Amino acid sequence: MSSIKDVIFANKLNYQGYVDHRFKDLAEQFSRLQDGRVEQGGAALAVYFQGEKVVDIYTGKKSDSEQWNSQTLSVCYSTGKGIIATLAHILVSEGFLDYDTPIVSFWPEFGQNSKESMTLRHILSHQSGLYDIRNLIDQAVEMVDWQHMLQVMEQATPRFPVGTDIAYQALTFGWLVGGVLEKATQQPLAALLQKYLVEPLELDGVYFGLPESELGRVARLIPKAEAIQKLETQTEKPKTKSKSKFSFSDKVIELSGQNPQDFLDAMVPKGMRDFSFFSDQGLQAIIPAANGVFTANSLAKIYAMMANNGIWNGKVLIKPEIFAELSRIQSIKRDRVMPIPMKWRLGYHRVITMGKRAKKGFGHIGYNGSGAWCDPQRELSFAYTHNFKIGSITGDYRLWGLTQETLRCADAEIKGSKGWF
Repeated sequence: MSSIKDVIFANKLNYQGYVDHRFKDLAEQFSRLQDGRVEQGGAALAVYFQGEKVVDIYTGKKSDSEQWNSQTLSVCYSTGKGIIATLAHILVSEGFLDYDTPIVSFWPEFGQNSKESMTLRHILSHQSGLYDIRNLIDQAVEMVDWQHMLQVMEQATPRFPVGTDIAYQALTFGWLVGGVLEKATQQPLAALLQKYLVEPLELDGVYFGLPESELGRVARLIPKAEAIQKLETQTEKPKTKSKSKFSFSDKVIELSGQNPQDFLDAMVPKGMRDFSFFSDQGLQAIIPAANGVFTANSLAKIYAMMANNGIWNGKVLIKPEIFAELSRIQSIKRDRVMPIPMKWRLGYHRVITMGKRAKKGFGHIGYNGSGAWCDPQRELSFAYTHNFKIGSITGDYRLWGLTQETLRCADAEIKGSKGWF
């Protein structure tokens, strides 16, 4: 982590792109947070306010030999969960399925092992009990085979009775939601994404399963920076170990009253040391809960549509009654995996800030500290992406700080005062 002094005295203009004058303070904060590490990687930030793009900036390195540019794609881990959830809500609005019809009605093979009553609502709100990836597959590389993973989901047994508890489906979420969408529509996930989300919003980069032709756009990890970035890592992924030896993150989870084994089972498949989401194989696989590849602008634009209650350029992508349902908190019960309150909606969680409140806001963060969200009350959306090798299950301090300043800049226009809370 950079020292406070380094951030305060950093270059305020170390970025390229577009900034509306009302969000100048946000762009300067972005520059300060990135300035000291632009040789270790790069980052991008995009914001929409009241239906208009007000920030679209970037800085740093895309790879060892290339600088970040306006078309750079970034691996965003769980930030992609909010995108596949949004696609699900559009398809519900289109009438292909609903939240409460048992999945077996259009995916009969899924009804094995006490899953006959499971619905899309159970999956989107993390109440399926199907969070345990560690005991479902023998090697992480199995995740690259989409059809195989759908069969794994068919044969899986929930760890608790459906709908009786909450456990973050860190990796299984993507195959569960994606499988439901494919079975309900009889169309491949990539085609659904293109037809119902990418084309209507004219997005410049949204992928689950990257085409080979787009590999050159992806920001990769920079090997020589890994030793430096390890110092910035707030919470490393737990490694395979005996139950008597926990990492720091395990201890934090244990102190919060949770079982570290639930975290491990949800987050870390066996054989993860031999698999990388940043490899060509990992990028081209369809793993929607973890390997979504996006531009910051595309993420922010999707959430700009959500900030406008499911409408974009006069076109209704999500019907009002569907939007009201998806944005409603499903349960405030404590999650078995996540160590902080999430206030799960249907595929999204609350907006995590450093003081400001966004009571009606929702979105999703990624394990690497990427994140995207919307606040319909402020007509505001946000997305932050990067390629630094860091990891934290609750995000990164830069994400929290940028979120806070985005809300403050919007409030300066709406309320006449930025404020801290």
